[in-house]
Parts: sequence; C-alpha cells; structure tokens
Amino acid sequence: MLFSQNDSTTARFNFHFQQTIITQYHPKFNAPYSSINSLQPEEETQSSLTATMFFGARLWKGASFYFNPEIAGGSGFSAARGIAGFSNGETFRIGSPAPAIYLARAYYKQNFFLSKNYSVTDDGINQVEEKEADKQLTFIIGKFSVADFFDGNSFSHDPRTQFMNWSLMSTGAWDYPANTRGYTTGAIIQYASPKFECRFALTSVPTTANGPVLNYNYLQANANTIEFQYNYSKKGNVKLLGFYNNAPMGSYVKATAHNDTIDITTERSFGRSKYGASLNIEHNFTPNVGVFARASYNDGNNETWAFTEIDQSAHIGLSLKGAMWKRADDVFGIAAVINGISPQHQAYLKKGGYGFIIGDGNLNYANEFISEVYYLFLIKKWFLSISPGYQFILNPAYNASRSGPVHVFSLRAHLQF
Repeated sequence: MLFSQNDSTTARFNFHFQQTIITQYHPKFNAPYSSINSLQPEEETQSSLTATMFFGARLWKGASFYFNPEIAGGSGFSAARGIAGFSNGETFRIGSPAPAIYLARAYYKQNFFLSKNYSVTDDGINQVEEKEADKQLTFIIGKFSVADFFDGNSFSHDPRTQFMNWSLMSTGAWDYPANTRGYTTGAIIQYASPKFECRFALTSVPTTANGPVLNYNYLQANANTIEFQYNYSKKGNVKLLGFYNNAPMGSYVKATAHNDTIDITTERSFGRSKYGASLNIEHNFTPNVGVFARASYNDGNNETWAFTEIDQSAHIGLSLKGAMWKRADDVFGIAAVINGISPQHQAYLKKGGYGFIIGDGNLNYANEFISEVYYLFLIKKWFLSISPGYQFILNPAYNASRSGPVHVFSLRAHLQF
C-alpha cells in the first residue's frame, strides 16, 4: 500500500526477545591420531545458549536506533575446534563456557528518501514500524554484525531457526569481519530500489585472529565489503559479494618455510590482506518450495582472521514449508556443502601448523563434505519452535586420515516474541 509523505506510523518504540538452546551429540568415530585442534573422536555432547533483548526506537523522519544486550554461554564440540564448517552457529570460539553478558549491537540508521512512493515496514527484530520509500539511501553507523546486512538468504542465514552449520549460515570463504562473538563496528551505506540494491561497509577487524578486541585504527587495519543485489522477480534474487580485509595476518608460505616450529603467529605483519567473492542465489518455485545456493572463494595466502578456515566453499539446498502437509508454520530444510582450502594453507597444516580452529598435526588433504537436514515445529501460541536436526560430516578439517564420518544429532529450542 502506498502512503503520502504526510502519513505517519504509530509505534515509536519496540521490544523483542529471543532465546535459543542447542544441544548436539556425536557418537564415537574412528581417528588414528588427534591433536590440540582436532575434533576429538570420543562421543561428546555439548550445549549452547543465547538470549538477546532487541530495543528499537524511531527518532525522527527516516531515523531509528537499535540496542541489543545479549548473554551467551556453553560450548561446541572440542571447544568449537576440529571442523571448518562447524556444526553449531550459536557456538563461539571462546575459552570459557560460562554465560557472559555483553553488548551485541548499538547502531543508528538513517533513511534518505529518493522517491515519493512510501510503504510502512512491519514491526520486527531490529526493525521499528517506519516509513520507507521504494527508492532510498540508507546510512548505518555503530556496532552490529556485518552479516545482518550482507549475504542474506531467506532460507539459509539464521542458525536460530534455519540451518545450524557455519558454512550454511554464511558463505564459507567470506572471512567476515567480527570479534570472537560475531560483532564489529563501522559504517554501512546502501542504495535500494525495487530491482537493484547496492551496499558497502567499512568495518573494524580484531587485533588478533579470532580475538575479542577490535582494532579501531581503520588506517592500520580494516575490512571493506561490497554487495550488489538484483531482484529479478518477486520469486528470488541474486547477490554478488566482494571483500578486501587488511590485518596483521600471518603468511602460510613464510610460516611453512621454517624447519623448526611451525607457528603462523610468529609471521604476522601489518600490510597483509585477504580478498574474495561470493555468489548467493535464492528462488521460490512456489510459495512453499524454495531453493538456494552459494559459492565463494578467497585467495588463501594469509591466515583466516575472523570467521573460519575455509578458502573455497559451495552449497545448495531446499526449503519446504509445512503448508504442503497441513502444518503451515513448519519448515523442512536439507542442504549439502563442500569446503576446501588453498594449496598454501594445505602445506601449512601438512607440516604440523595450526590455525585458530583446525590443525590435526598432519594432513592427508581432502575436501570437507557436510550435509544437514532439520525440521522446525512451530508452536505458535507459545512463540516457540523445536527443531531436531542431523549433520553428516566427512573429512572434518580436510583430513582424509580422520575422515569419520561424524554423525551430529541436534535438538534446538527457540523462543521469540
């Protein structure tokens, strides 16, 4: 529905809440050797918990502010190590499983209207009810997750309600800038029209690989992300993302050249970079049947700095809504992923090197293969969903000598209002 420029929306403030608990179990699998970054072969059960409060306020014409305190605790298998496409997207790579409170997001958003055709957005998480134009420029500054605005996919982007694997919630080879908990600071500018969208972000990176502290000296280290989106119809869109990150990364080639201890942290130097691109496609064949695919690549010369140790990745999946079997709010999803790393990265791990998430002390290289299936039961009157899931993981951490396979069984409970 179109509105005149004088029309106003009603709700000025909003509040939402989510809590997600994920428990995962894998039985014992065969592995002839293990090391400090290996997925341990003994059977294991681990759980994670996150709870987030979402405060939003509409300030003035086109302006809003969002504030998200969050608590998280728990652990992934083997302290969230040993699989590049890790099995639980709600698990962080932190030393202590004890719950901790922190500020997830605090950012300001300003829309500048470029047309006189307006609609009112629905109230939602980090979205107050507000007027938007069909063509507009948006400016965002503050603390946020860059994945909130880039690499979106209607079927595979949120581990709280969709696929749980890291390499399905985001495009695997995008080393997206974030601290240990997945957040960063910076600015985003976006142009949006009905057919075409373009967005660019300049954001901070951690002071160390997988570090909790961000480097606010943008001249010294930074991340640049750009994405073009073409909405070819109401049934789907195509996104092309490119990134260029600057940080004091270690060089795989330099670290591998040593004949003694292989440690990439000793080869870190400012002026190093990582660049890459991804293609992201989603399409609704019918209102109840959707498909999606992503493919991504990075140069793989220097160490992974923020997300996970994947240099090439591709996945494809299917999402079905329960209206097909008279459960309108339920969702069934199935997907398959293949992950890889560069020859330089392979040589470093082969010689006994470690990253911050993988490293078995040796490497018999093979692509990491993952498939995942889940079913979401929605109990609407309680704002609750229950999702059993299963993941099949072959060659975790790219090691055919520890191929497994690893069978991961999951149960997720998600409360949201």
